[in-house]
Amino acid sequence: MAGTSITLSPEQGLSRYLTEIRKFPMLPKEEEFMLAKRWVEHEDAEAAEKMVTSHLRLVAKIAMGYRGYGLPMAEVISEGNVGLMQSVKKFDPDKGFRLATYAMWWIRASIQEYILRSWSLVKLGTTAAQKKLFFNLRRIKGEIQALEEGDLKPEQVKEIADQLNVSEADVRSMNGRMSGSDASLNVPMGQDGDMEWQDWLADEEPNQASEFAEKQEFEARMDLLTAAMEDLNDREKHILTERRLTDDPKTLEELSEVYNVSRERIRQIEVRAFEKLQKAMKRMAKEQGLPVGA
Repeated sequence: MAGTSITLSPEQGLSRYLTEIRKFPMLPKEEEFMLAKRWVEHEDAEAAEKMVTSHLRLVAKIAMGYRGYGLPMAEVISEGNVGLMQSVKKFDPDKGFRLATYAMWWIRASIQEYILRSWSLVKLGTTAAQKKLFFNLRRIKGEIQALEEGDLKPEQVKEIADQLNVSEADVRSMNGRMSGSDASLNVPMGQDGDMEWQDWLADEEPNQASEFAEKQEFEARMDLLTAAMEDLNDREKHILTERRLTDDPKTLEELSEVYNVSRERIRQIEVRAFEKLQKAMKRMAKEQGLPVGA
């Protein structure tokens, strides 16, 4: 965003950076709206800079969620800041969202693109399934309580491979490259070395702005999903909902009995419906000016 004069950079030292960004207060809704209008209507660089600096803590919070990829957190935060500045540039206050809600999409997209570039996925393959493994391995390890175990047990490897539809070799390879990379969070900081740098991200008070933004983002994603479902016919909607959008999914066998077709036919309908849903959601996200995920 040409014209802004932001000089803070996490590369200059995380401790100092995280201390400095906490000095910028979150903006009241009315002030944020007026600043955004000044940027949209007059390209007021001062207004844009104020919107950016008031959301730097949000970037740091989101970046912390990507600490398990073995990359310098200063660089991850910097990439998130790039996404934040892009979101400010494209933000339309008249659509009713707060900037934090809109910015979260751009921050995450920017960080994920950086991680994909840095990890050189060409070496691992660039299929959708492998990217899915890349961004979901830690989540699933947490679900099966395997985050702290280093090498995965054979049964854990198989469970993850089955969930994400990748090979067990891919799971082992990815886990080996990602394991043990959280140590950078625990680097001693402060004059006496009695703090860890992650402690500087935490605010003493509940981060209501962040919680509200996450709630709004979830609602926005659900709105996209609901709208995209209209691209499916009734049978596709029912099968996809029963297979992927319920807490107690139906088996292929159960649905094959409902529709009097083979299990393979149900699987084909499910896959086709999911592909149509993804395509519709990406199209709608573009129409709303939101970044499209990998």
